[in-house]
Amino acid sequence: MHIFEGTLRKQGEDTGRPFYIRRLTIEDLCSVLTVQKQVFIQLENKKILQTLSEEEFAYILSGHGLMLGAYEGNDLIAFRALLVPPLDEEHLGIDIGLSGSELAKVIYQEISVVLPAYRGNRLQKILAGVIMAELEKEGHSFRYICCTVAPFNVPSLKDKFAQGMQIAALTEKYGGLTRYVFVKDLYEPVPPACREVTPIPMNDFSAQKEKLAEGFRGIKMEEKENELWIHYGRR
Repeated sequence: MHIFEGTLRKQGEDTGRPFYIRRLTIEDLCSVLTVQKQVFIQLENKKILQTLSEEEFAYILSGHGLMLGAYEGNDLIAFRALLVPPLDEEHLGIDIGLSGSELAKVIYQEISVVLPAYRGNRLQKILAGVIMAELEKEGHSFRYICCTVAPFNVPSLKDKFAQGMQIAALTEKYGGLTRYVFVKDLYEPVPPACREVTPIPMNDFSAQKEKLAEGFRGIKMEEKENELWIHYGRR
């Protein structure tokens, strides 16, 4: 069943093409793996995308989360996933300082990919809105949405900030890779305004970690003088 329909433009074309979004099932696993592989192969910096294994996708598609796919005709061109994470020592809730009783209230925004030929259609943003609407329909008990993003992965950083997510930690994950840990409190659709705001260059990890330790959160990204900056704010 289609849960969203629209039009998009493929790169190099002027005319719009219809597309639709539907829920993915375990039967779509092969298509998901193919799209992930196509996107990964074309990345210049492959460290910015933490791919999922066949087993991890199967885990989500078998009732431990939610996945949506965008299709042009019968072809999968983009997908987005939510994961109900296991309560283990790698839990992102621990990274952002949640207590043990709150960890079960966390759901992850997992991998989100768009085939290169279809970029520029805001598919990441559209899928983000649709997947959260689908989650709300299920009457969930989650309070926090968490995810990780590599520094300098500009499209993903823009995507997270556009959703109202904030950086709550900067740490090493996935065997030593530096990652921002984003969070959004669903009980606060609009985060309170910050009293103090300090911009820090994205490549200055130590200064960012200091601000995070003082209770600041990354609230927006800015490019100025050919350099990326993260603005850190505190209530």
